Amino acid sequence: MKILMVLFYGLNKGAGVERVGSMIANGLSEVGHDIILASLGPCDEPFFPLNEDIKVISLLGSARTNFAHTPYTVYKIRKLLKVEHVDVMIAVDTKSIPYTLPATLGLKVKHIGWEHFNFDPNEGISRDSIVRHLAARYCDSVVTLTKRDKEYWLKNTRHKSQVTAIANPCPFPIQEYIEENKKIVLAVGRLHREKGFDLLLEAWLQVASILPEWTLKIVGEGEERAQLTKFIEANQITESVELVGATDNVGHYYREAEIFCLSSRVEGFGMVLTDALSFGLPIVSFDCGPGPAEVLEGTGSILVPENNVDQLALALIGLMQDDEQKKTISLKGREKVEIYQPDHIISGDHPEFCVTAV
Repeated sequence: MKILMVLFYGLNKGAGVERVGSMIANGLSEVGHDIILASLGPCDEPFFPLNEDIKVISLLGSARTNFAHTPYTVYKIRKLLKVEHVDVMIAVDTKSIPYTLPATLGLKVKHIGWEHFNFDPNEGISRDSIVRHLAARYCDSVVTLTKRDKEYWLKNTRHKSQVTAIANPCPFPIQEYIEENKKIVLAVGRLHREKGFDLLLEAWLQVASILPEWTLKIVGEGEERAQLTKFIEANQITESVELVGATDNVGHYYREAEIFCLSSRVEGFGMVLTDALSFGLPIVSFDCGPGPAEVLEGTGSILVPENNVDQLALALIGLMQDDEQKKTISLKGREKVEIYQPDHIISGDHPEFCVTAV
């Protein structure tokens, strides 16, 4: 089977959609499918490794800036579908749907829309909501990241397509549990408002006043670095907070941490949560969408009301002081994350997560 995967943002960034898109492409290639990655964004230097037999195509090339929102994009995708005799096309982000839907008109190509953000039934009319309704009506299948999102799609769209929940795979194998008092809280993500690191730093002011021997490390880079740095310096917490920046070895930071914290304002899935679970890290997270609640269910990890800085601080302090709770959560988390291992998702050992079953 020849599969075309269309990526909206490209391959050069180290963000979650690019990571999981690359992982699924590699996994499908390894089980025998011919994979083409077609990018609307930059793809000349893929951030994540790709198998050698995967074909990478820049749909727009140097014309990207001028033509990304014109019929030219539709023409390029349609031409590729015909030339390569594609059987299945996956729009890796539903932002690609306005281009991939018209590109498939009249062609015998199975069209899958892959949603990476949570469905907000109260969103009202927006570009994203319109695109979701188009996908539900005209794609052959829609893939959501959580079961709760699947229910939102089924209840709130006039769907003709199959709607399937398939979780993002975790790139890390389950690590051996090592009980150590490292006194490091880790957070990972783009330094962007939606990741809520400003809220985490406000909570850390309370944490550091009670447990000054602990360190907070934030791994990631982005537009809010200057603002976050200013807050750290103004509140004199430079000794206990480190903005690590971007890294190609995030596993090192998971290994050295004792607790993981997710402070996002909104999170469709939260791939960093499965990463943290695979390293046996107990987690404190905002209940900021369907992803965290579903991923952390049954692990004993702590969900606090979204954007509630005081509750986040209290939960962190409580967990930091309770070694037995940390150990219990760690063991349960490593058991839970088994279902997010790539082999289970690609091969269909858990049918509800099977990509090839869609």
